[in-house]
Amino acid sequence: MNLDMNMALDAECAVLGAVLLDNNVLDDIVDKLESRDFIRETNGLIWSAMQYQYRNNRPCDLVTITQVMERYDRTTEIGGVSYLSELANSCPTSANVLSYVEIVQKQSYRKRAYEAGTKIVQMAKDGFDDEESFFSDIERHALGVRPNDHGTMKHISDGRDEYLEYLNTKDDFIYTGFKKFDEWMGGIGRGWLYILAGRPSVGKTAKMLQMARGIANQNVGEVLIWSQEMKRKQLLTRMLSPMTFIGANRVRRKELDRSEKDKLMKAYDELSRLPLHIEDAKNVTIEEVKATARQIKRKYGRIGAIIVDYLTIMKINQQKGETRSQAVGYVTRTAKHIALELDCPFIMLAQLSREGKDEPKLEHLRDSGEIEQDADVVEFLWHNPDVTHKDGKVIQSIIAKGRDVGVNQFEYLFQGWIQRYSEL
Repeated sequence: MNLDMNMALDAECAVLGAVLLDNNVLDDIVDKLESRDFIRETNGLIWSAMQYQYRNNRPCDLVTITQVMERYDRTTEIGGVSYLSELANSCPTSANVLSYVEIVQKQSYRKRAYEAGTKIVQMAKDGFDDEESFFSDIERHALGVRPNDHGTMKHISDGRDEYLEYLNTKDDFIYTGFKKFDEWMGGIGRGWLYILAGRPSVGKTAKMLQMARGIANQNVGEVLIWSQEMKRKQLLTRMLSPMTFIGANRVRRKELDRSEKDKLMKAYDELSRLPLHIEDAKNVTIEEVKATARQIKRKYGRIGAIIVDYLTIMKINQQKGETRSQAVGYVTRTAKHIALELDCPFIMLAQLSREGKDEPKLEHLRDSGEIEQDADVVEFLWHNPDVTHKDGKVIQSIIAKGRDVGVNQFEYLFQGWIQRYSEL
């Protein structure tokens, strides 16, 4: 056993001994260590008992910890009362407990990193059938090295300077290019999960593409679009058609003269100068989105928006005993975490669970409970057939949920032939 291991073993015994000497040290260290951080399994078991006692507002001493072990028939396993006495005697003072904790933490991280690396090497040797599952398993092992995150509680007075800085710093909101919406909301916030939902043929993808172009025009970072229903060329046509006023169907049928082709290619060159990226893979997983977005951020430095079209046709793994709604909830929670981690809005398109003429409500979202809970903003696009316009469909934009901003409605003209939304 090397010197570092011996030092870590001494340190973890000192941590436990410090607690037995002075219960008050648990106030500072109870969430800094996990049972898996202890090299000696019996020490991890004792630490779990100490955490249990602390969280139930009970004392931690030789008698009470022995009682806990006896209750679960683990006394012999830890070496009995004599081992607990040794621990108490191994620590001359509890004053240095934070230093002991730091030694235990560092050795634990190294051990977990070595174990994760060994598992990944074995996976590479064994081979794989599904590459996405392979990548997900690698990421799961690597993330397992990181300690569980426990926030630190602060007294309100400790945050005064931080809050003043917040007041003096202009929020980095991102405009969508829809003027009335941006004026009301102030733009989309970084770290938001934005759900854009509607029934088929209402123009969800068209509005999403206009939002993507509006965000990309501001130079606020790379805009990443995952399309699972349309190929890249179809999306490009839907982006170029409203820019050129050349009908999307005419482009699809190649019914174009020379001047129209030139016009489209000029618009394409204009579009290509924007920080836009398109992936047209089917059955994308949320882990794949996360991995690719991280790569793009490392390469370019900043993400302006992540957009997935659309939620319920993603590859969503449903665990045994798990409902479809719970599986979808895992995806939306992960999307929210990605938005926070990469400091960008995550815009996700979704479908409604039923047809009909009625104005959509939150409960009409397919697998609505989980989605509604995780989303910062839910926007419904709704075509009321009783409202007509000579130039196209009148689409109601209903902000059904707006965390910190409230609810509202906007009205758009959707000209389907050129896939263009304009404000009314």
